[in-house]
Amino acid sequence: MASSSVVPSCVALALLLLVALAATANGDELSAGYYEKTCPNVQRVVRSVMASSVAAQPRMAPAVLRLFFHDCFINGCDASVLLEATPFSPSEKDVEPNASLTGYTVIDDIKSALEHDCPATVSCADVIALASRDAVALLGGPTWSVPLGRKDSRFAADPESTKKGLPSPHDNLGELVTMFSRLNLDARDMTALSGAHTVGMANCLHYSDRVYGTDRDEEIDPSFAQTMQQMCQGPSGKASFDVQTPMRFDNAYYRNLIARRGLLTSDQTLYGGGGLQDKLVEMYSTDGEAFARDFAKAMVKMGNVPPPKGMPVEVRLKCSVPNY
Repeated sequence: MASSSVVPSCVALALLLLVALAATANGDELSAGYYEKTCPNVQRVVRSVMASSVAAQPRMAPAVLRLFFHDCFINGCDASVLLEATPFSPSEKDVEPNASLTGYTVIDDIKSALEHDCPATVSCADVIALASRDAVALLGGPTWSVPLGRKDSRFAADPESTKKGLPSPHDNLGELVTMFSRLNLDARDMTALSGAHTVGMANCLHYSDRVYGTDRDEEIDPSFAQTMQQMCQGPSGKASFDVQTPMRFDNAYYRNLIARRGLLTSDQTLYGGGGLQDKLVEMYSTDGEAFARDFAKAMVKMGNVPPPKGMPVEVRLKCSVPNY
C-alpha cells in the first residue's frame, strides 16, 4: 500500500512541474534581469561554456551565431530550430536551408550546465540568444545586454514554412527587404545584421551562381571570382566570406562589398544600387564602431521577435525535445 501511494504523488509532482513550465505565447516583457533571482549565474555559465567550446573548435562561434538567425526567422526566437524530428512532427533541421547548421552540441552543453545549476529555469531560446552574443564577443566583436525571458516552442515549423521563411543566398535586395520586414527589421537593421557574414564560410552550392559566368566584371572582381571558383573545386567546396580576416568580427565585409568581393548574391546586392544601402555600406566600411553599435541594436531587435500568438511554449528541460 505504501508503494502505491508514492507513485501517484511522484506523477502528480511531475505533472505540476510540467504545468509550471508550460505556457501559451511569450506574454511577458523580456528583461536583462529576468533570471536575477532564479538563476543569477546564467550569464557566467553561458560565457564559460562558450569560451571552452570556441577554444576547442573556433568554428563553433560563427556556427552558434548562425543558429540564432535561423531560429528567429522561423516563428520567432523560440528555439524551434533545435527540435529533433518525431513520427508526428518534422524538424526544421532537416529542411535544406538548415541542413548545414552546426553548433547544436554547444547549446546542449550550455543547457546541461544550467540544468545542473538551476533546473527547469532557463529556456533554450535564451541560451541561444546569450550564446550568440558571446560568440560575437569571442570573435572580437561587440557585446550587448541581452533581454531575457523567452520561452521554447513545443513544435517546429512545417518544412514549407521553414524554407520560405529564411533568406536565400540568391535573394536580391527587394526580396531581402521584404524578408527582414516580416520581422519588423528595417533596411538599416538588415544591412547591419548582414555584417555577420564577416565571419564563417559558405558552401559552393550557395555562391557558385555568383562566381561563375562571363562578362560580369561590373558585378564581381575577376580575380576574386577566379579564386572562389578554385575554392568550389577544392575538397570541401567551401569558402570564407572574408578571406583576409575570416575569424575576426570586424567591418571587412563592407569593404569587400565595395570592392565587388561579396561572396553571395545576397551579400553583393546590398551595394551598387545607390541610395540608402550604398550609404550604409560605405559608412560601415570606414566606421567600425558605427557597424558594431548598429549590429548590437539590430541583434536585440531581432531577438525580441516572439513566437506566434497562441503557440504552446514552455521551458524545455532538453533542447532537442518537448517536455512531454
